[in-house]
Amino acid sequence: QVQLVESGGGLVQPGGSLRLSCTASGNRFVISAMGWYRQAPGMRRDMVAVIASGGRTQYADSVKGRFTISRDNAENTVHLQMSSLEPGDTAVYSCYAEEENSSTYYLKRFWGPGTQVTVSS
Repeated sequence: QVQLVESGGGLVQPGGSLRLSCTASGNRFVISAMGWYRQAPGMRRDMVAVIASGGRTQYADSVKGRFTISRDNAENTVHLQMSSLEPGDTAVYSCYAEEENSSTYYLKRFWGPGTQVTVSS
């Protein structure tokens, strides 16, 4: 069973920066895509950024130019560098990792517990 541990959330003032990290462990097969979603109170969970094992990235329009996703494949770790934070970025941020075995068409997504990010003065 893949387990994910997140770190780096907290309270930051508007215009500030935070860096979230998430490490996956316990995988039997390769970790392919990793990424971050977020959910504000009363809202649905939305994709923030994803990164493939080869490094290709995708961002939500609302964070383009402000957030940067990166990963360390050797450590099964994904980072989310968040800059120019706005109150609208306040949410619980959850990371995910997909475990894959292409030989058997096995693909499963695992989620971290989430970390709170609050942007407020």
